[in-house]
Amino acid sequence: MVYAVIMAGGSGTRFWPKSTKSLPKQFLNLFGEGTMIQNTAKRIEEIIPQERIMVVTNDSYVSIVKEQLPKVPAQNIVGEPVAKNTAPCVAIAAELLHKKDPNAVMVVLPADHHITDPEGFNNVLKSAIAKAESGDHLVTIGINPSRPETGFGYIHADNSVTELVQGNTVHSVKAFTEKPDEITANRFVESGNYFWNSGMFIWKASTVLREMEKHLPEMYEEVKTASPELYSPTHDAAINDFYYSCESISIDYGIMESAESVFVVPGEFGWNDVGSWTAVYDLAEKNAQGNSVQTVNATFAESGGNLVLSSSDKMISLVGVENLAVVETDDAILVCNLDKAQGVKQIVEQLKAAADYKKFL
Repeated sequence: MVYAVIMAGGSGTRFWPKSTKSLPKQFLNLFGEGTMIQNTAKRIEEIIPQERIMVVTNDSYVSIVKEQLPKVPAQNIVGEPVAKNTAPCVAIAAELLHKKDPNAVMVVLPADHHITDPEGFNNVLKSAIAKAESGDHLVTIGINPSRPETGFGYIHADNSVTELVQGNTVHSVKAFTEKPDEITANRFVESGNYFWNSGMFIWKASTVLREMEKHLPEMYEEVKTASPELYSPTHDAAINDFYYSCESISIDYGIMESAESVFVVPGEFGWNDVGSWTAVYDLAEKNAQGNSVQTVNATFAESGGNLVLSSSDKMISLVGVENLAVVETDDAILVCNLDKAQGVKQIVEQLKAAADYKKFL
């Protein structure tokens, strides 16, 4: 049986002030139809119903997940007591699914990606699932790069080792590269052998546990220590003990970069990792002046290419400015150049460091 594991533990700091500690990015409606986690679950419904979805999130967000995804069984929502990157998330989800179904195939998805062509995505996903089911393979989905992006990881595909699986080409993977410099990114794109790393993974639960035993033996031992107590009255305590005892490491670095039987299915389906307010502007509808207006009252004079987002009735007026994000909430106002939107993270760090400002997070 095929199951989905949605990773929803992020804090969404680059979307402050809309994204806060109590309601981060993955639980926000940024594009008009459902929140990001709701859209992630809805996107895969024809392949994986919500009854077979597992969500791994922060302890404090469990109630939000239950509210936003009411069809997901409560026992399928795993609360992390502390953030430990993606490998522990995959480990505990794999062990839980393997105990329930020894033949379980996992589709691991971030909660906060935006995809404009769900049908195209599902077409690629079906091929990835078929490849994972055919053996002890680790499969990932690669995105055909449209530009030399330095903010993404890259997958180096072996074009000499390919096969056609349910209509899509599957490549063997040579290597993973994290966020290259501009010269290297240009070379990657020009070569035609590299894809953006989407952070989506497909494999049998038994396969990834076996790879964990090989490449992350301490984490494997810790998850196996927790295993007898899972689905028992001490279920939550066992998960907490696991998280506090294991290291913080990504699945890419911990397993994917070292594993041997790794494959990538490339696709083009309007993928965006929505990493900043710039991405929200790029994906949003715009008026003739290129302004994205996501508020009730706004006026512009000699201003274009701006994002204005507010849930209040206040009049927001922009005069003689371009390329700005203006985001208002009940507690804060952000004004930033869209080209510098990644710098919002620096503002969040300043708020964390000042005792009087933490209330704005």
